[in-house]
Amino acid sequence: MAIRSAYWLGLAYFTYFFAYGVYLPFWAVWLKGTGLEAEKIGLLLGAGMIARFVGSLLIASQVKNPSQLVTALRLLALMTVLFVLGFWFSAGWVWLLLVMIGFNLFFSPLVPLSDALAATWQQQISLVYGPVRLWGSLAFVVSSALTGVLVSAYSSQAILLLLTVGVVSLFSGMMFKPAAMPEGVTRQGEHAGWQVWLTMLKENAVWRFLLCVTLLQGAHAAYYGFSAIYWQEAGYSASTVGYLWSLGVVAEIIIFASSGRLFRRWSARDLLLLSAVCALVRWSLMASTTALPWLIVAQILHCGSFTICHLAAMRFIAAREGSEVIRLQAVYSALAMGGGIAVMTMICGVLFQHLQGGVFWVMALVALPALLLRPKVTAKSSGLK
Repeated sequence: MAIRSAYWLGLAYFTYFFAYGVYLPFWAVWLKGTGLEAEKIGLLLGAGMIARFVGSLLIASQVKNPSQLVTALRLLALMTVLFVLGFWFSAGWVWLLLVMIGFNLFFSPLVPLSDALAATWQQQISLVYGPVRLWGSLAFVVSSALTGVLVSAYSSQAILLLLTVGVVSLFSGMMFKPAAMPEGVTRQGEHAGWQVWLTMLKENAVWRFLLCVTLLQGAHAAYYGFSAIYWQEAGYSASTVGYLWSLGVVAEIIIFASSGRLFRRWSARDLLLLSAVCALVRWSLMASTTALPWLIVAQILHCGSFTICHLAAMRFIAAREGSEVIRLQAVYSALAMGGGIAVMTMICGVLFQHLQGGVFWVMALVALPALLLRPKVTAKSSGLK
């Protein structure tokens, strides 16, 4: 059965982020429900983030021909289904470690490859990216709120059930045939050697940029891994936790949708300054209080600590030339959105056990150097749309 290509991709984004909206806020809660302590939960989450780093950097980069994208996405979705089923068989720590690594290894490349497919269809069938991608953000809001309600009504086992439903739906949706299959060939000489990568990474503006965004995004590790547990221990229900997470994503959607008007004249350096200030305020609030009005403010600031940082990265990367855009995007995704968060998550697992909410003071300290590391460049305005 063939469906419109925009619908096919929109369904892929929706089902992926539905599953991710279950996994990201609540997986630590499910792991705690199996009887694990915070230190082991941190190690498991960190191992998963390292696997995301490897999957995004190595597996996604192996797809060199756009015509292979749909097939690659289907295979990755199938492997993700097999590993998510593994969570049902045992709650042993070693088994969970192996399944966590496998699940994240194949789950993580789905987004960069979906974005690559979107870029291909933008050229080939004039696909409009924004309205299609928004289905992913909407799905995250729906699933995080729904998960919170079901966990409050039943138990943490609802988390695994919804994750399984999301991943199976992802694979099932990808088995439809898009009306226009992507086309493309691999051109000789388009893949540069390591020397080109090293030359780029040694550039002052590049390494400062990568270190800055890695610190800002890595400072989200305590939030991603332990906010749900922390807020539940403070007396909030799982449904309230879900609503708080949804609020952060709603703020994210609003900034993404209006970024062209709000930040048209802002440089990447200016955006990173704004993001760092928002991060310092946000993590300080979360470390200082669990009062609901202040948690609402902290969640609204997600649009600053995360979204504006991501927009700054897209603006900086868009200012590069030719194949440097692809290389820098790959390194950014691997370091800032994977490796940095992975390392900090494992550290937070140890710190949370002893500091509880004080771990967010540590996240504020992690974000602080970004104020001084911002690259001194002016990027093209066309990089932020």
